[in-house]
Amino acid sequence: MFQDKYVFAQLTAFLNRTQFNNYVRKYDGNRYVKHFTCWNQLLVMMFGQLSNRESLRDLIVAFEAHRSKQYHLGLGREPIAKTTLASANQNRDYRIFEDFAFYMMKEACEKRSTNLLDIPGKKYAFDSTTIPLCLSTFPWARFRAKKGGIKAHVLYDIEAQVPAFYTVTSALKHDSTTMSLVTYDPNAYYIFDRAYDSFKELYRIHLTNSFYVVRAKTNLKFKVVKWKRCMPKNVLTDAEVRLTGYRSEKKYPESFRLIRYYDEEEEREFTFLTNAKHLTALEIAELYKKRWLVELFFKWLKQHLKIKKFWGTTENAVRIQIAAAIITYCLVAIVHHDMKLERSTYEVLQILSISLTDKTHLTDLFDKTKFNYVKELDCPLIPGLFD
Repeated sequence: MFQDKYVFAQLTAFLNRTQFNNYVRKYDGNRYVKHFTCWNQLLVMMFGQLSNRESLRDLIVAFEAHRSKQYHLGLGREPIAKTTLASANQNRDYRIFEDFAFYMMKEACEKRSTNLLDIPGKKYAFDSTTIPLCLSTFPWARFRAKKGGIKAHVLYDIEAQVPAFYTVTSALKHDSTTMSLVTYDPNAYYIFDRAYDSFKELYRIHLTNSFYVVRAKTNLKFKVVKWKRCMPKNVLTDAEVRLTGYRSEKKYPESFRLIRYYDEEEEREFTFLTNAKHLTALEIAELYKKRWLVELFFKWLKQHLKIKKFWGTTENAVRIQIAAAIITYCLVAIVHHDMKLERSTYEVLQILSISLTDKTHLTDLFDKTKFNYVKELDCPLIPGLFD
């Protein structure tokens, strides 16, 4: 029976606390801590994400209103002060939460694995989003002369519809420089925009027996090795080419495919580079279209979780909050999968945001009211992101 268990406590039961404690011990996170542990800190941050709190003060006021429920929410018996949470976010190693986010991403990817296209192998899209910051408040995040900002680089599993890897850098850092941080799986497909045309990294993908699809820049220097004839509709060119630039030829000494494709919906032409010689040109174009899912993920994350307004001003606090947002996202994805919910993520989050301190079984919570015809006015994304 879930008669005395709050909705938030039922949600956090899906988290692997033993694994989290392993990361806490690894980075000595609870050293000199008496009451407010790293686990309490994680739950507080996740509660703020799910309840849509705007600031640290807003979050603490919410806990003061539910002071009598705090222990049963899993947050300990001691009152949570604003300075306590701010100090924890500032001083505790962000890698505790980042490593747990990686664990949650891996678990969500494994559980939600599907076959979106009739092409064997995992399929990933890699892209970044810039999060603007006030330079006077975040002086460590200098971007322009009078602007601050950071970049969140995400490797997105387009079939499981959850991130598989992420990293946070200065907004000054070029997108392609983070490609070296990714561990590439054999026989997987990696889809990039043209900002990621680092031929050294693309050749590394090729050497790991993986496949890439990337948009070509207009100044690409190459020579055609072999033309392909009898091409299908909208495929303008399908050729095997080699690079001719002095530096680029050394970085990528082998041949690859160049495909020019006309998209009738967009009414524009795209040029793709790929080493997937076993796929048709139309399959390559279809793969690239799926890259848009990572853009929708960024939009969804910014609209429904708190990664635009931060509850701390240090780099450590910002990284912890981003990790908490990713953990929360993966938790909702896992709950959505395990409970086989026939709802969109928007509906799930809206229900959770007003029900965290209710004593209702999760199954009853999502079955009591039907919102299947709710129009997602502020979330025009994938219809049912986790459907």
